[in-house]
Amino acid sequence: MARTITAVNGKSQGDLALLSLTGFLRSLATGLIGVILGVYLFRLGYGTAQIGAATAAGLAGAAVATALITWRGDRVGRRRTLVLLALLWVVGGVGLALVSNFLALLVLVFVGMVNAMGTDRSASYVLEQSVLPSLVSDSQRTWAFSWYHLILDAGGALGALAAALPIALHHWRGISILTAYRAILLGYAGLGVLSAAAYLFVSKRIEAPPPAQVSSKLSITGKKRVYGLAGLFAIDSFGGGFLTDALVAYWFFRRFGVSEAQLGILFFVIHLLNAASHLGAAWLAKRIGLLKTMVFTHLPSSLFLIAVPFAPNFTFAAALLLARESLVEMDVPTRQSYVAAVVQPQERMFAAGLTNLSRNVFWAIASGLSGVLMQSLSFAAPLVAGGALKISYDVLLYRKFRYIRPPEELLESQKSSSESNPKYAPAGEQTHK
Repeated sequence: MARTITAVNGKSQGDLALLSLTGFLRSLATGLIGVILGVYLFRLGYGTAQIGAATAAGLAGAAVATALITWRGDRVGRRRTLVLLALLWVVGGVGLALVSNFLALLVLVFVGMVNAMGTDRSASYVLEQSVLPSLVSDSQRTWAFSWYHLILDAGGALGALAAALPIALHHWRGISILTAYRAILLGYAGLGVLSAAAYLFVSKRIEAPPPAQVSSKLSITGKKRVYGLAGLFAIDSFGGGFLTDALVAYWFFRRFGVSEAQLGILFFVIHLLNAASHLGAAWLAKRIGLLKTMVFTHLPSSLFLIAVPFAPNFTFAAALLLARESLVEMDVPTRQSYVAAVVQPQERMFAAGLTNLSRNVFWAIASGLSGVLMQSLSFAAPLVAGGALKISYDVLLYRKFRYIRPPEELLESQKSSSESNPKYAPAGEQTHK
């Protein structure tokens, strides 16, 4: 992360390192659960609709937690909230391992905010996202988000690869497959314990400004921008909710009969591609701008996704999915940098919370519907519907926000104008021939 932290002091570097570590641990757990949850529930005897309901319950729990921290997180204390959220994650992991009654399991998945998206979009992630811009300068902000997400996706990649562990334990240790899954789920809970411990060492720099400087209300301009973005992100998330890693893995498991080990390798590569794409996003945003990077990489990724269900075999379907994944995450660091840039610093917690809340709510709704669509309409329906909704989001986002630029892009534009038109350059910056 050298490029992102050169201008900050030692405490900021330490906080960045700790937040990257906790993000890595959370993504490691999320990458694992995203691959195994659907298959684990199937092995417990639950059907497609119930798998979708369990996925929705976890995302609904994350949405409720995000809502609470959006309005109360700065008052309770950010570090204290992060520790509490990590401990609730432990509850979810232990519940999955030890409880088989479906209604009780739903409650524990909800409380534990079990995220089967395969990508970390938790309440803890929202808090870290709101803190990150305060630890770096505007010019470093997009690179900081890019490196942070590279670390998160590296964790997600290793988590996906760990999805092969239940099968390995089953064969090597001779234990039943369900016992092997339960052992891995206890390991998932253990990662939550490690995360809670790491948060105890984060400095007070991550805390909110004094109460007099904090507002739960947005300025008129901030309100217009944040609510507009939240509405559009809801469309994108409604499409994304049909495409949780758990359901995509389950789709490949049922459609092509691939094993958990093969799924683990596939999703490992997916997360590696996601991770590498974040640095590409920062590089591209520097050249064409944040919004164009978001839209022009995201739109073709949805076209690849829609093509996946029509692939004749696993190899071709996997290739299309990998093509999609090499592009789809490039809008993540750029989107978060854009949201942080178009509001005032004191509005960032509320803006990050509200925009992520809209995403979590619609992820939960769509993930619940996806199992029903698979069961009653078409096994491939969620993939097609998700891709179509995401294309609609890209078009609407570009139309509405193409003229709203972040400060560093405006500054660069003014600098370029001054250099090309020395006559209009600010005093002291005239170019002499």
